[in-house]
Amino acid sequence: MSSKLRQRCLLLFILIIIGLNSSLLVNSYRMAPVHATGSEQFVSTKSPLELESQGKYFYSISQFQQAIDLWQQAINIYGDQELLNRARVLGNLALAQGQLNRWSAATANISLGLNLLRHDSQLATQERLGALAQLLNNQGILKLNQGRAEEAIAVWTQAEDYYQKSGNELGVIRAAINQAGAYKQLGFYRRALKTLTKVESNLSQQSDSLVKVAGLRSYGDILRLVGQVEQSQKILKQSLAIASRLQSPGEQVKILLVLGNTYKADHPAQAQKLYQQGQSICQQQGNCLQTDLPLQIHLAQLSLMLNNPDYKAASSLITTLKAEFARLPLNRINIDRRINFAQSLVELASHDPLKDNQTRAWLSNIEIDQFLQETIKQAKTISYQKGQSYSLGVLGKIWEESGDWNQAQKYSTEALIVAQEADAPEVRYLWQWQLGRINQALGDRQAAITHYTQSVALLKSLSQNLVGIDPDVQYSFRDSVEPVYRELVSLLLTASPEAEISQANLEEARNIIESLQLAELNNFFREACLDGQAVSIDQVDLQAAVIYPIILSDRLEVILSLPDEPLKHYTSKISQQSLETTIEEFRQGVVVRSRRHFYQPAHKLYDLLIRPALDDLTSNHIKTLVFVPDGTFRNIPLSALYNGEHFLLEDYSIALTPGLQLLKPQPLVQEKLNTIAAGLTKSIKGFSALNYVNFELKEIESRVNSVVLLDQNFTVEALEQEIQFSDYPIVHIATHGQFSSSIEDTFLLAWDEQININELDRILQTRNPHQENAIELLVLSACETATGDRRAALGLAGMAVRAGAKSTLATLWAVNDLATAKLMGDFYRELSEQHLPKAEAVRQAQLSLLSDRTYRHPFYWAPYVLLGNWL
Repeated sequence: MSSKLRQRCLLLFILIIIGLNSSLLVNSYRMAPVHATGSEQFVSTKSPLELESQGKYFYSISQFQQAIDLWQQAINIYGDQELLNRARVLGNLALAQGQLNRWSAATANISLGLNLLRHDSQLATQERLGALAQLLNNQGILKLNQGRAEEAIAVWTQAEDYYQKSGNELGVIRAAINQAGAYKQLGFYRRALKTLTKVESNLSQQSDSLVKVAGLRSYGDILRLVGQVEQSQKILKQSLAIASRLQSPGEQVKILLVLGNTYKADHPAQAQKLYQQGQSICQQQGNCLQTDLPLQIHLAQLSLMLNNPDYKAASSLITTLKAEFARLPLNRINIDRRINFAQSLVELASHDPLKDNQTRAWLSNIEIDQFLQETIKQAKTISYQKGQSYSLGVLGKIWEESGDWNQAQKYSTEALIVAQEADAPEVRYLWQWQLGRINQALGDRQAAITHYTQSVALLKSLSQNLVGIDPDVQYSFRDSVEPVYRELVSLLLTASPEAEISQANLEEARNIIESLQLAELNNFFREACLDGQAVSIDQVDLQAAVIYPIILSDRLEVILSLPDEPLKHYTSKISQQSLETTIEEFRQGVVVRSRRHFYQPAHKLYDLLIRPALDDLTSNHIKTLVFVPDGTFRNIPLSALYNGEHFLLEDYSIALTPGLQLLKPQPLVQEKLNTIAAGLTKSIKGFSALNYVNFELKEIESRVNSVVLLDQNFTVEALEQEIQFSDYPIVHIATHGQFSSSIEDTFLLAWDEQININELDRILQTRNPHQENAIELLVLSACETATGDRRAALGLAGMAVRAGAKSTLATLWAVNDLATAKLMGDFYRELSEQHLPKAEAVRQAQLSLLSDRTYRHPFYWAPYVLLGNWL
């Protein structure tokens, strides 16, 4: 992986795992808790209520010491006679003390306030419960700001109960929003989404308020994090409209920043426009300029320059940011922002080696080193170990890029030790990976393997956290997680001069590449929904071989698993770029019916993947090849690989699987192959008519007993009803659909609406997959992988695995519908009359087309792929 990508991935995880409330995500990666304080304007007075008001004003502009002084005066005036008021101000005083890292005093004041209320029997019950709820809300904020998210959730749950009992509906919503923020900081994005979905439903019943604004902002941000970008933008615009009506410029700025983040990845110009709009609003408000919002705006703008640097503008921003860091209080959030800033400087410096230019002085390693050393001191001052670890790790990264291996190893080791002390596996994995690279550069291969192995183990344990990571704001699974797996496989499959690769290394490499497939799918779904359990090929099919092609930067590795045999292994020296070019040439050529350009790349890929294994396949009497395709291999029809005389399909049945860990193949029960068959023939919702779908469904109906849902009868509800209340083992859907690397763009088309993966999962799971009448086979006819999406087949694998069916038959591209009708008729005949295994039934149906001069070109028969159980 390039140094640029490694720098980017480090920034990503500094932003994401720590939960930064930073430039990129104002109140986003760490949702800002909904405080119980307000932002009234300053009025000089000495009555306790007005002292409270002044304190709230100073708190709102980050002048925490002034707020503390004023609130302390108010507390003294209230004394022992007005305990309710005194307790309320104690709660706000604790928040201000927490902002200045005076945790002991803050904790003591919260406890004092709670004790006053719990032991004052003179207060009306409802009044006391409301005050207790507010104090507990503040106590949760303190705990979250100390990194104690689980404890914060427990406190907010109690606060929510008190708000409910006191009849404060907005308080209930406030506590729920804060709970979602804690879930988010823990990486449990789906839990946060579930909480905020319920909040949004409640908010729709409420009149406009700042709590409603904050709730919608938080909900919109979580939607973005789980990949629902369009819905996120819709919700955030609602929040912005309400904030505008309420004339709350501070909230408008926060929303504009979060909204800008939804455009940042694909529409940076629009993101910049939104950031500038927020900056303009802030500049018109003296209060706003005294908060941390300008810092967040400027960090967001700096982050936009990482892909297209403007050094003159960057120099001005850097100077401004340095001044803003100097004026803001020392706390965890601002340390996180400092680390974000430093890593942005590292990445900007990587774009251009001319760091001696006056406008780029701040991009020198020495300047960044000094800034990080100061950050480490600040983190130590407030005992913030994660901040220390990240700062040390970035220092290690700087010196790794410079080739100073001793300094790189020193800082990376220190970073790892601090992360271990902080019990932060999400940080440790980064430094284990970094030390693996450093040791590999130093020539210590065994030490490198040890560090990489520990990094992968940590990644597996962190799957719940990692899968929710923001796909839109600089994050890329390919940059931040995938390379760890691939680089370890590369080390394991690199033989030392005096020895061959051991069986132990081959088995470990195979397990790691299967784990990567599992991690990719979990990342695709944005939740850890899949569990793997190793299955030996010997336990599955004695006439099947499993082939694992592994794409590495400098070569193609292939592991071959045969029944009752040690693992085999062969290597081809071909760069990743060259291999992927060949794969793409094949993919583009095979879909053009009028040309034969696909033969050359098909032949080359055959020689790389199959020819070295031919002797083993022949001697073991192999009939079925099961591929665990890696990367862009998923996008091509492996059945159309060509040996110079005929296609691979003519020698073997072929199936695909994301990994044997994800399935336990069993033969199809042949007693009754009843089928639910649904399809569209008419043009609808901008999609063209499928003229032969009716013929296709009639062919199926003539072969097996079928319930047919056609056109307007094919609704989501009708399909769900048939699946839930029948025991038919096959579901056949002939309709437009698309598979994409984005879960949002992977769908099937019903008469009334699109069915996305999660909706299909819900429909199919209405029938218990563990019962005897589980769905054995899902057929998706007329679907295709998204054009131009190099990882589109990930959506196909995701659809197959999430559907819960034991096997899925689908197509890689939009196929001729008459050819499809013929193939499907033959497929069902082979299943029902010849009782062939599914993979062989597909093969025979494809061979029937291949033998017809009209359909001999692979365009017609090759796109059909069987995923999952091939028996």
